[in-house]
Amino acid sequence: MHVFVTGASGHLGSAVVPDLLAAGHHVTGLARSEQAAATIARSGASVRHGRLDDLESLQDAAREADGVIHLAFRHDLMGQGDYAGALGEDLRAVEALAWGLAGSDKPLVVAAGTVPFAVQGHAGVLTETDTLPGGARIDAENLLVAHAARGVRTAAVRLPPVVHSHLDRVGFVPTLVALAREQHAAGFVGDGANRWPAVNTLDAARVFRRALESAPAGSRLHAVAEEGVPFRDIAAAIARGLHLPDPQPVALHEVEARFSFLAGLVGVDNPTSGAHTRTVLGWSPEHPDLLEDLATAHYFTLGDPA
Repeated sequence: MHVFVTGASGHLGSAVVPDLLAAGHHVTGLARSEQAAATIARSGASVRHGRLDDLESLQDAAREADGVIHLAFRHDLMGQGDYAGALGEDLRAVEALAWGLAGSDKPLVVAAGTVPFAVQGHAGVLTETDTLPGGARIDAENLLVAHAARGVRTAAVRLPPVVHSHLDRVGFVPTLVALAREQHAAGFVGDGANRWPAVNTLDAARVFRRALESAPAGSRLHAVAEEGVPFRDIAAAIARGLHLPDPQPVALHEVEARFSFLAGLVGVDNPTSGAHTRTVLGWSPEHPDLLEDLATAHYFTLGDPA
């Protein structure tokens, strides 16, 4: 299968592309910079130069492919405080890719998230059958699934807040490590019992490939290995890795200063089941879990001098 992949040079793409190639697929990755193009070419994939806001080019790429995996998201806009802009660009990109595949019964697999449900107040364990009428990232998921009625084999793969591995350079865990190192302290909100689901990058990549190959149209899937790791356990592992004192609760008036842009998320309880996805895709995680990963050195040598 010829697969067009957006975000092919990013954290998740750096695992998805090799997994696809190893399974015998041909991959073309979207590159919006020469650096991204070089990364994609080194992986053994073909390069298509372009941008997420070039909707006509996205449609053309989708039509030329046998299937599409959409991983890209404008995190740089988020860093500039333009989350609404990043969400809008993602929504338009999903729609363009879907219309490019309309009537073909070809697969379109799109990265979504579990955290938006918790942020909007979902209580209890999130399952693949849970939906919301709208919201950040959820609008794109709902738009995607609606295109199943237009002859596209759509699948939304919801990712947990922690996708971890040696490939993870800028995600939530490296950010928490960097903040703890800078402040010489790790911490949590309240009693730290709130749970974050997690998955190893390499296991998540397998979910995307299997969704591409076999997920039924209109699927909502969870790339989740661990239903929920207590945040205080994550903080404790970071403290051990940095040789810091045991983590302590952070006063509410200090949360924003301590956790920067993660302030609104560190106290979120987001337990998530992946049981249905394991059954549908015949998938099970094989790589180290989050706390095992945090017991190794790679997260704590990021940014160290060579």
